[in-house]
This record gives sequence, structure tokens and C-alpha cells, in this order.
Amino acid sequence: MRELTREEKAAIRSLVVKWCANYDREMGCLPLDCECYMLGKCWTGAYCRYFREAVLPLNPVLEAALNTEGPAPETRPCPVCGRPFLPDGRRRYCSRACSKAARQKKQRGYMRKYRG
Repeated sequence: MRELTREEKAAIRSLVVKWCANYDREMGCLPLDCECYMLGKCWTGAYCRYFREAVLPLNPVLEAALNTEGPAPETRPCPVCGRPFLPDGRRRYCSRACSKAARQKKQRGYMRKYRG
């Protein structure tokens, strides 16, 4: 168990507020009928089951940081959008959309050079 960093707390808060189906701004956690305890977390450990299974996979960097012991895993910035992502194998971009954008940009450069 380790203490959460400020960035991890902010990422958890933004995920809960934006994507958690069980969270309401006025009521808090709807199934528990109290304030969402994920917003007040300071240490790694037990997480809300819905958050762990449905919301946390939306941010793979945070998921890897919370599920591994010790230091956070190595991340690399995406050359197109700048978002950090977990490199695995020869992967260069964070998503297919960024990969497609980079390929289109490269194709435009080839065509400009070809046309003179």
C-alpha cells in the first residue's frame, strides 16, 4: 500500500465525476446513499468494484499505476496528441485515431514532395 499522488487523486476524481454511472453530484454514490469514497481516497488498496471494473479501464496509465506495486510504470508521450500511454512492443501512438492522423500527415508530405 502506498499513498496516492496528487495527479492520481485528480485523475480518479475526474473519472468518477465524468464516467461513473453510480455517481450523482448532489447525492454522491447512489447505491451506498452516501458520499463516494473514491473521491476521498488517499492510499492504494480497496477500490469500488464498479470503479475498478467499468471506469478505471478508461485510463490505462492510471490503471497500471494503481494495480502495480512500487513505482508507476514507464510511459511514453504520444507524438501526435502528447497524451501519455503504456508502450507495449512496437506501439508508437496512444490510439488508432492518432496512428491514422500521423499516417495521413506523412502521406500528405509524400504527395507534396512528389508533386513538386
